Amino acid sequence: MVAAVRREWAGAVELDVTVPPGTAAVRALAYPRLTGRPEPGDEVLLNAGALELGLGTGGYALVIAIPDRLPPDQPGPGHLVKARYTPMQAIVAGADEQGSAHHDTLRDADDIEGIGVVIADLHSALPAVLAGFHAQRPGPASPGGRAGSSRVAYLMLDGGALPAWFSRTAATLREIGWLAGIVTVGQAFGGDVEAVTVHSGLLAARHVLGAELVVVAQGPGNLGTGTRWGFSGVAAGEAVNAVAVLGGRPVASLRVSDADPRERHRGISHHSLTAYGRVALARADVVVPDLPGELGARVRAEAEPLRKRHDLVLVSVAGLREVLADCPVPLSTMGRGLDQDLAYFLAAAAAGRHAATLGPA
Repeated sequence: MVAAVRREWAGAVELDVTVPPGTAAVRALAYPRLTGRPEPGDEVLLNAGALELGLGTGGYALVIAIPDRLPPDQPGPGHLVKARYTPMQAIVAGADEQGSAHHDTLRDADDIEGIGVVIADLHSALPAVLAGFHAQRPGPASPGGRAGSSRVAYLMLDGGALPAWFSRTAATLREIGWLAGIVTVGQAFGGDVEAVTVHSGLLAARHVLGAELVVVAQGPGNLGTGTRWGFSGVAAGEAVNAVAVLGGRPVASLRVSDADPRERHRGISHHSLTAYGRVALARADVVVPDLPGELGARVRAEAEPLRKRHDLVLVSVAGLREVLADCPVPLSTMGRGLDQDLAYFLAAAAAGRHAATLGPA
C-alpha cells in the first residue's frame, strides 16, 4: 500500500510503500504515463527485484500497476513500440516515423552538419560535460539564473534505464535550460523526441531540436560483468562510428578514476580503452584531461595507444573544480561525489570544455 508520496519530477513519482501493509515502508518509483498516478492508500503491484539485489542506481521497487484504478487508454498518433514485447511496453510517437511532423525532414536528412558530439560511458558524466561546456561557452540565463544554452541535446542510449523519466539529473538540466531536449533511442523512451536508432536520434537532435552540441550516454545504471566485452558501455564506440558516418565531430570522453576500488577502472577504465580502442573504427578527438601528479602521468601514458586510431587532445583542467562545485545538480558516480572521485568529473568536464572550442555548426 502507498504510505506517502516522497517527491516527484518530470515523468516520475517516488513513493513510500508498505510491503505487505503494516510493515516497514520501502522506496518505490512509478511512471504515471504507464501506470497512472499512485496516491496514498492505493494498493500497488510492485516489481521488487532491484531491491532484493541491493542495486544502487536502480534500487527502487517499481510500480507495475494500480490494480483498482487502471490508467485510461491513451491512444495517440505514435506507432513506435519501445521496451518491446515486455508487459510495460510503451507506444510513442517517433520523430522519424510516418505521420510525424518531422518525417519529411528526417526522411531526407543524412548529415548532422559538423556539430560536436561528446560521447561518454556513464550517465553520471552528463552534468559534468555540460558544466565544462557552459563554462567555456556561456549562453542565455536560465530560469534559475545560471548560464545555459538552449541548443544542447542529450541523446540517451538504452544500455541503462529505459525510461528517461528515471533521471532526476536530466529532468533538472532540462528545466534550467542547460538542455534543449532529450532524445531517446533504441528501446529507451520518454524523451522530448523519440527516435529509432542512434543515427536517426542524432539527425533529430540536429534537425528537430536545432542542437549545436549533443551529449551521448546511456541512461542511469550500467551493466558490467568484469569481462572485456560484457559491459553496456561498448555502445560508446558504436556511437563514435555513427557520429562520423553522419558528418559530425565525435569527441570521446574518457572514464578516469583514482578512487574506484576495482583496478580495471583505475587510471583510464578498460571500458574506455575497449570502446574507443577496439570498437570505434572512425577517428575521434579523445580528450585527455591534463591531471596533475602520478595519476596524470598514468592517464597520459594509458591514452597513448589510442593515438593509432584517434586524435589525442590534452585539455587543461584549470578552474574546472570550481565549475563542477557550482553545478546545479548533484554529482555522483558509483556513489562517489565530486570530492571522492574528482578525476572522473574533471575528465568529463574537460570533454565539454574541448567541445565548446569546436565552434558553432
